[in-house]
Amino acid sequence: MKYDLKMCVWEITLACCFSCKYCGSAGGRARENELTTAECLDVADQLKELGCRRVSMIGGEVFMRRDWKQIVKRLTDNGIRVNIITNGFLFREEQIKDLKDVRIESISISIDGPKAVHDKYRQEGSFDRAALAMETLLSSGIPVSVISTLNGENVKYLEEMFKFLRKYSIYAWQLQACSPMGNAATGGIDYRFDMQEVINFVTSHMYEAPFAMGVADNIGYFTEAEGSIRGNLSGSAFFRGCSAGITSIGIDSVGNVRGCESMYDPAFTEGNLRTESLKEIWEDPERFSYNRKFTPAMLTGKCAECELGQFCGGGCRSYNYFVHGKLHESPFCAGGAKK
Repeated sequence: MKYDLKMCVWEITLACCFSCKYCGSAGGRARENELTTAECLDVADQLKELGCRRVSMIGGEVFMRRDWKQIVKRLTDNGIRVNIITNGFLFREEQIKDLKDVRIESISISIDGPKAVHDKYRQEGSFDRAALAMETLLSSGIPVSVISTLNGENVKYLEEMFKFLRKYSIYAWQLQACSPMGNAATGGIDYRFDMQEVINFVTSHMYEAPFAMGVADNIGYFTEAEGSIRGNLSGSAFFRGCSAGITSIGIDSVGNVRGCESMYDPAFTEGNLRTESLKEIWEDPERFSYNRKFTPAMLTGKCAECELGQFCGGGCRSYNYFVHGKLHESPFCAGGAKK
């Protein structure tokens, strides 16, 4: 079977100006022997060869890598749309020209609560810097989205966040669950919260919001609101199962390839771009088997009893794995249906 690569999440460096308490990749220092500029440009060409349409570039912090512009430009020259996910702390107004020169599609800024809450997880002053980056980008005509990573504490401030964000002409606001991996697994973060309450929050605001609102793939599934809570009000935007290794891929800063860059465990490394080509890894029918060879018989727990399990596949592989080690069973499903 041929798999159509649509999306890549590419961590170009692990270097970061923060070491956030809930950072899944435990960013801070760059890894030893990160891919060189030449190697990154080659990866960009390999993504083009496979027909990849979009790259979300992450870190660490993308802007801490000095050659980020060269890498983005090679991707966009190859016809690939690029979004950069940033904490906004290092952003400067003079970078607007650079972003326009490389034809960036959009910027996503991480804001995880009101000022006091956001700064508590990152560092003092980080909220103001993120807000300033958002304002500067928007005033320059660059589309901006906001991503909020939810845990047991900051989920209580969604209404306050909504009031703050609605003042801005952002494109979208995505709510995602904090996964207990990296720093979040060791930093004392209570990652648990009521997913149904978050879904209720989205449904109560999504029609009045001046931007798209939605939940990420690790929140759900198949509640009555399913068709409209993923940033699309059409009523048909259903979660159709984990896309890792099916239509999406993850690449880290030393060239390891995973089905999803949130599957941050060596068990999910399918190969390395210093020893194999991306095409060899992607087209090998024996890799990404947790999804490519999925059958409903692999579902466990309540998901095995749910008549919708065959469609959602048990939810987000990464979140499942880091919460309770079971790939094909959602630990906190808000919806579903019994047989």
